[in-house]
Amino acid sequence: MSDYLAMDKATLAAERDQLQAAYEAFAQKGLKLDMSRGKPAPQQLDLSMDLLKIEDYKDADGMDTRNYGGLEGCSEARAYFGEMLGTPPEKTLVAGNSSLNMMYHVIDLGYRKGFSDSPKPWKDCGTIKFLCPSPGYDRHFRITEDFGFELVLVDMTPEGPDMDQVEKLAQDEAVKGLWCVPVYSNPDGYTCSAATVERLAKMKTAAPDFRIMWDNAYGVHHLTDAHEGCPNLLAACEAAGNPNRAVMFCSTSKITFAGGGVGAVGLSDGNMADLKKYLFPMTISYDKTNQLRHVRFLQKVGLEQLMKKHAGLLKPKFDAVAETLQAELGSCGEIARWTKPKGGYFISLYLMEGCASRVVALCKQAGVVLTGAGAAYPYGKDPKDSHIRIAPSFPTSEELKQAAELLCIAARLASVEKLLAS
Repeated sequence: MSDYLAMDKATLAAERDQLQAAYEAFAQKGLKLDMSRGKPAPQQLDLSMDLLKIEDYKDADGMDTRNYGGLEGCSEARAYFGEMLGTPPEKTLVAGNSSLNMMYHVIDLGYRKGFSDSPKPWKDCGTIKFLCPSPGYDRHFRITEDFGFELVLVDMTPEGPDMDQVEKLAQDEAVKGLWCVPVYSNPDGYTCSAATVERLAKMKTAAPDFRIMWDNAYGVHHLTDAHEGCPNLLAACEAAGNPNRAVMFCSTSKITFAGGGVGAVGLSDGNMADLKKYLFPMTISYDKTNQLRHVRFLQKVGLEQLMKKHAGLLKPKFDAVAETLQAELGSCGEIARWTKPKGGYFISLYLMEGCASRVVALCKQAGVVLTGAGAAYPYGKDPKDSHIRIAPSFPTSEELKQAAELLCIAARLASVEKLLAS
């Protein structure tokens, strides 16, 4: 392969014909592969089957977790997940299996009722906006879109959200908050730097009730021995005199059972009081039995040891994708670049402007479903139509190899088409 950008029209046309033939050969294989979501593979879920054998139901305080009560979660769970979040038990609320559900509740609280530091509920503020570092997590953006927020794109950098943009935009009183995945971000795999955390904590905001939705979904999902992390945002906000700014989330969704885990929230005393008051009419308590069995199971097997087993299953898949991208696209010139994360669940592939939708469509026609082009941007619209999120976790190694090869053929074909058209 040669640099596509240096080829003349005749050479590009010949390359297009060869790629079209290779693509059609793939299409004849009848593939049916889905790489659209970052789901744990069955082998990863199998690592936690002993959860189903744990029958403890009384926590260290003697609470019968089978019964009513304990809206904030059982005491052992609050202590365990507080340690994971970096918050004391009294500032940790442990809920059901979905941290995303708790994020929705926090946004709904601000929207319908307002927080204790809100001049009025967000719904009464006219235009309301939320900052969306992109590419980012589509389900985050969908929550605020569902409430009618104007989604404002902020560029994502290897240090986290572009803080020059964030600090400038936060001077608008209509801007009520920011989404962020701080460690091994979805989908780039970037980790917020200490400088970014400090600026987020200290920055001036026009809205007194500005909230940072800090979804530490991949904080323990390392793929190498070089574990990345960042400072505790809540502690930084408290030190900066903005204790209510940070609302931190974590879950076991990709640690134990994706559909049967535990989600937790770390937050200030003021936010804790607001959230408990908001939740009180809708539930007496979450599934404390599941909370307790998770604590006992994770203490027994060791969280670090369990995550090493996950990494043992995931890293070969990430390596296979990276090796295929390098072999098939690395010598084609500046038609593509990709991230090389040290943890998390995704790889970002960046193509020539205007090529991502074409590549996703080509792959789908040949039997490989990818996350929709633009899905990682507000309203599902990538302004450059260049980004594709790759989710290597669920397919088998053989399926992944085939899918990555097809993806590269489609990327090269779309690039050649683009160059010929220009």
